[in-house]
Amino acid sequence: MPADRRPRRRGALRPRVPPEVRRVTSLLQTPVPAAVDHLTLRRGAARVLLTNWTGSSTVPSRGLYPHQWSWDSAFIAIGLRHLSARRAQRELESLLGAQWADGRVPHIVFSPSVPLDAYFPSPDFWRSSTAGAPAGAPAGTETSGIVQPPVHALAAWLVHRADPETSRERGFLPRVYERLVAWHDYLTGPRDLGGGGLAAMVHPWEPGMDNSPCWDGPLGRVEPAAPGSYRRADLDHGQAAERPTDLDYGRYVRLAADYRDSGYADVPGGHAFAVEDPCVNALLIVSEHALARIAARTGADPAPHEARAARLTAALVERLWSPADGMFLCRDLVGGELIPERSVAGLVPLIVPGLPRDVVDALLGTVAGPGFRLGEVPMAPSYDIDGHAFDPSRYWRGPAWFNTNWLLERGLRGYGQDGAADALRAAMLDAAGASSFAEYVDPFTAQARGTRAFGWTAALTLDLLAASRTADDGTADTSMGVRT
Repeated sequence: MPADRRPRRRGALRPRVPPEVRRVTSLLQTPVPAAVDHLTLRRGAARVLLTNWTGSSTVPSRGLYPHQWSWDSAFIAIGLRHLSARRAQRELESLLGAQWADGRVPHIVFSPSVPLDAYFPSPDFWRSSTAGAPAGAPAGTETSGIVQPPVHALAAWLVHRADPETSRERGFLPRVYERLVAWHDYLTGPRDLGGGGLAAMVHPWEPGMDNSPCWDGPLGRVEPAAPGSYRRADLDHGQAAERPTDLDYGRYVRLAADYRDSGYADVPGGHAFAVEDPCVNALLIVSEHALARIAARTGADPAPHEARAARLTAALVERLWSPADGMFLCRDLVGGELIPERSVAGLVPLIVPGLPRDVVDALLGTVAGPGFRLGEVPMAPSYDIDGHAFDPSRYWRGPAWFNTNWLLERGLRGYGQDGAADALRAAMLDAAGASSFAEYVDPFTAQARGTRAFGWTAALTLDLLAASRTADDGTADTSMGVRT
């Protein structure tokens, strides 16, 4: 009889399985309600998140991005909620634990266990605990000094809805609510550098679409840092043809160093680079709606959040809508004009509820039109296919990204375009599995680009696989562009 078929003697001890192994095995077996019956894909996505988990948060990738990133953690929490609501809560709590006293949520929280040369700019470049002290940077945690798009309140609400009982037991919403309010106050206060009611970004890394052609014009004013003054670590893990050029990277370093040397001060007219981005502000609006729901659950007044969301929506249309382009554009606050570059950031506002009908119709036409061709290509590219700077392989200059397409899928569904949303969802799932959960993909072929086993790609795959959630009254809730 084979050894594995022999009956176990009564009283024989079973091999001891370490608790962490049991937890990992349990999470891999956790049933995610599937809109697509694809067990291999679900387990593969879960395995990426478990592998990238550090004990308190999830790194985007073990090699290229070995620390905690801000909007990555928000998207990752949205997917983690389908495996472990408790772990998803910890993901957001660990990020918000590094918040500065002025309300900003830094775009990187550095792990002290990672060598300094593993990533650049490293903690000794940012010097947050010293250079950021005037702005209230935490003394005991090293972070960057810039921010990323505010997906966090939306993520917190979705994480709560995944397991309200655990959320209540842990006091999750009350503990994150005040921090999220401070975060939004920072964006709509000190970061309203244009005076028109929208949040401004002061570095190309802040809008999240680091290397977008939208920044080429504003960056042209910036003198790059000397090539010998820093060493790029990203090229140790990625192909140069898929990453920003040395010239652009030198400009990124110069802007970050100047901001650091100013004590991370937000002064109108004091930045060589200052833009209002439609994706950032659309996410702020949707998160403000989410914050209203969180307020209602914690005994606070939701009305101020809904009022702020309405003001932001009006400002978004007034300041960034381009009827001639049929989409939103970025505004250069130094030059004072809209930037004539068409990126996917200008389509993401489809997630905003209550847009004027003519704006919605124009956006839907642009999404499917010659520039972005959704329905003809599997996933929407990050930049206009017919644009002068389009590159299907280079970082944010053409490749399709899973987070922006996840947002578009929700936006399409929120405005009644279920057929287009279903097709996009199917294309994203196919691309995620075929690319080994790549960071981004070629928009025509869905061939993998960037790093593999990428955190938010795996997380959003789990969310796309999950069955439609329902609101408290049992009906599909698309009021924030994302069903709860």
